[in-house]
Amino acid sequence: MTEPTPQQQSEATASIAPSAQDLAAAMAMHEADTLAKVQAELANLQAKSAELADQYLRAKADVENARRRAEDEISKARKFALESFAESLLPVADSLEAGLVVKDATAEQIREGAQATLRQLIAALERNKVVAIAPAPGTRFDPRLHQAISVVPSELEANTVVGVLQKGYSIAERTLRPALVTVSAPK
Repeated sequence: MTEPTPQQQSEATASIAPSAQDLAAAMAMHEADTLAKVQAELANLQAKSAELADQYLRAKADVENARRRAEDEISKARKFALESFAESLLPVADSLEAGLVVKDATAEQIREGAQATLRQLIAALERNKVVAIAPAPGTRFDPRLHQAISVVPSELEANTVVGVLQKGYSIAERTLRPALVTVSAPK
């Protein structure tokens, strides 16, 4: 076997190894592919971001609309609740005015008219869930419902109601005004 000449070796090496131009072209093609993939991913992410921003703005608007509707409903509920309460008091006002028109009423007639008007008022209050707090003597003192005005000696157990000086009132189980009571002193 004869050894190849240097020229033959150079030609053989050139046919096996890629040229610098081939390498540069391959790298440029790889970079172009990578750039295209990155640009496509960027466009995809930008579209997703725009979609999420739109969804956020819509959700924010929905929440604002729901808040505004809730405020309107609360306002209407207050307005109409007050309207209903005032409407239930109108017959009481009518009865009082009718009693004042009668010039020659006897004391008994005035008393009967006042009692009838009081019944109307109590009924109107109860229809609107305003209930009197008038504890019976011997009832345990409850600071949520009663206000002790004085402590008096009594045969009743300590801290029980002895007498009611003024009724209290509650509305829907919430105390509007506590009953003013006297309470038994400890023995």
